Amino acid sequence: MRTEPFKKKLEAEKARLEERMASVGRKNPAVPDDWEAVPTETGAEPDQADQADVFVSRETNAAILADLEARYDTVLSALKRTGEGTYGKCEVCGKPIGNARLAADPAATTCSAHM
Repeated sequence: MRTEPFKKKLEAEKARLEERMASVGRKNPAVPDDWEAVPTETGAEPDQADQADVFVSRETNAAILADLEARYDTVLSALKRTGEGTYGKCEVCGKPIGNARLAADPAATTCSAHM
């Protein structure tokens, strides 16, 4: 199987995810390979309403970041499989994952029968 076209798609998605994660969070200096949410700045003096806005913003960003990180981990795993020679094989049955499925989701881990 030619993995290069899928690898390019995965690398592009990885870059997009990193950019999006940076817009709602930052790398956690205490935990390698982890991200933490940051609130959106209000630009105003902190009063009770602003503090509530900051809290809601941080919680919203944490939820967005959790979804992005999950996809990011899936993409990283797929990229790793391209280097190991196991990319494009179903994790359940070991059969090849169809090109149409990989074109739709280059990070797919299962064939159409096991999705």
